[in-house]
Amino acid sequence: MLQTVSPKAQNGATSIAPLILAPAGNRAAFLAALAAGADAIYCGMKLFSARMEAKNFTINELARLIKLAHDKNTRVYVTLNSLLKPDELEKAAKMVFELARLVRPDGLIIQDLAFLEIARQTGFKGELHLSTLSNVTFPAALAWIKDRLGIHRVVLPRELNIDEIKAMAAVCPDNISLEAFIHGALCYGVSGRCYWSSWLGGKSGLRGRCVQPCRRLYQHQKNHRRYFSCQDFSIDVLAKVLKEIDAVKVWKIEGRKKGPHYVFYTASAYRLLRDHHGDTARKRDALALLDQSLGRKNTHYNFLPQRPQTPVRPDIQTGSGLMLGRVQGSFGNPFLIPCLALLPGDVLRIGYEDQKYHRIIRINRHVPKKGRLYLTVHKDKVNLKDAPVFLTDRKEKALDEMIKGLEVEFDAVPPLNNPVSYQGTLKLPSKQKTKQKKIEMEVFRHLGPTRGCKNLGLWLSKENLRKCSKSIGRHIWWWLSPIIWPSNQRTVMNNLKQALSLGSRAFVLNAPWQMALFSDIKKLNLWAGPFCNAANLLSIFVLKSAGFNGVIVSPELGKADYKNLVLNAPLPLGVVLSGHWPLCISRIVADNLCLSKPFRSPKGETAWVNNYDFNYWVFANWRLDLTEKKAWLERMGYRLFIHLNEPVPSKVNLKKRPGVWNWRMGLR
Repeated sequence: MLQTVSPKAQNGATSIAPLILAPAGNRAAFLAALAAGADAIYCGMKLFSARMEAKNFTINELARLIKLAHDKNTRVYVTLNSLLKPDELEKAAKMVFELARLVRPDGLIIQDLAFLEIARQTGFKGELHLSTLSNVTFPAALAWIKDRLGIHRVVLPRELNIDEIKAMAAVCPDNISLEAFIHGALCYGVSGRCYWSSWLGGKSGLRGRCVQPCRRLYQHQKNHRRYFSCQDFSIDVLAKVLKEIDAVKVWKIEGRKKGPHYVFYTASAYRLLRDHHGDTARKRDALALLDQSLGRKNTHYNFLPQRPQTPVRPDIQTGSGLMLGRVQGSFGNPFLIPCLALLPGDVLRIGYEDQKYHRIIRINRHVPKKGRLYLTVHKDKVNLKDAPVFLTDRKEKALDEMIKGLEVEFDAVPPLNNPVSYQGTLKLPSKQKTKQKKIEMEVFRHLGPTRGCKNLGLWLSKENLRKCSKSIGRHIWWWLSPIIWPSNQRTVMNNLKQALSLGSRAFVLNAPWQMALFSDIKKLNLWAGPFCNAANLLSIFVLKSAGFNGVIVSPELGKADYKNLVLNAPLPLGVVLSGHWPLCISRIVADNLCLSKPFRSPKGETAWVNNYDFNYWVFANWRLDLTEKKAWLERMGYRLFIHLNEPVPSKVNLKKRPGVWNWRMGLR
């Protein structure tokens, strides 16, 4: 049953911090967020959004929606949190130019540092927020980000527990705010550190095109399970704990691919939990709303460190939507007995996308709870018996009427009649002359007793430092982990101090803000590592301004991208030439998945999981291999060539196959 919550605009009340930030992937969802009284809405454009599968918005439509939202004291943030390729800078500048002059959102949510320079050059005056894809995971980063980049808000990773959020908040500068997720889907890989979809098919999660390979069925030790498919995240009644942290100004609901029903129910629920957390009856109402929001089974995940919950549970259903039951009946006469009443217009999904019987159906009549819904036998005559059925969207009369009322208000907002013309004035950096010699570097997890010292790369760890002498230390390039959690920051800083005492001067940083871990960068050779995901000239320019001496570019790029990127690069560039690149890096692993043991996809792709530096790394059983392209890359101007060496478990057989990744097809 739909329970309405009076929007703030109706009674003139001011917003109560923290803001409830609702998602919107289309106009109906946007209006549903307004109907629920959300304090702010985030949405994307047709381009450069990390949810490209959402319908998203045009400039004209969004300008009118923002005018409507602002009239109701609701803020709107536009997500431009996609990785930009070298040839997309002008197109991105045109979009930001039009947003600045026609749409005027309250802020932009970005991942790619190029948008910092684009916003400056195009005159965007709103706030700039770092997306969770930027991977800001440790406290020391915040002051550096504010001082060096001028960022107004940082979206925290969903993996942080409440103590780690407090650690971030404790050192958060006054002029920067934090945003925390409170509800929605969980990715298995840490945001900004997942390349699974790109590695298998060129569709990058960093560009909003993820095909969700982590949701699929895998075979491991004779078992077929969804070892990487997560439950949804929900802090529900624990919202009162988060409310006590002043630096967390925004509570974020994930779900730009979800429908208006989900948006309204979740935003309404968390308004109740925020404003009436001491009221038992209101709390029950909020939990009832969340139960009917059509999400997966929820988990608190890692929010309470003393009571962590593993969100990967292969024994439960993790298909998107609310599970209604399983198909019953005979092969030729299948039916569903739903656990709740179905309404005309409800959208149901049978099975998962990787199953033969997967399909979407729309209900055209009322079906009572525990009634029978007979299903049409599909033309492929696949047996539906025991197939799970999920309710993914519904159209309730009360919400529909609220949305229609807001549609009338939207229609009254005049369309844009003063188009502006972008003249293509984006200023790009010029190529800088460099004396950088060609270097070929082997990078290892562990320091071996017989390995030479020249151009040796090592992952920074206590074990490697313990084995390292000063005679070796001054030759080593130390590689920092792509993810440093708040609880690990002190350990990493102590390791860096020891490396410097050994005479080491070369470091590869795998997040730009790892610069904050150094008290003095003079006389150091600091390179932005491949996990910085640098893929265009302006991002490299920003990294240069931050003090980097060189950049190892994103290994997701295609041949044309590598060429375009190096032509006018303001810093020396490096490239990952060969080795085991991770499908993703995660903070979790399923309880029944054995480390260093192979698992296999339905298409025969084999991989394994290992634990390094507080994280779980997932590797495929074939290597990235661009060694035949080395001469070409060298002619283009690349100077640092990286070979990543990973210990391969004895039970894993490496597969011989071309490891060119996106070289031929290009990054999509």
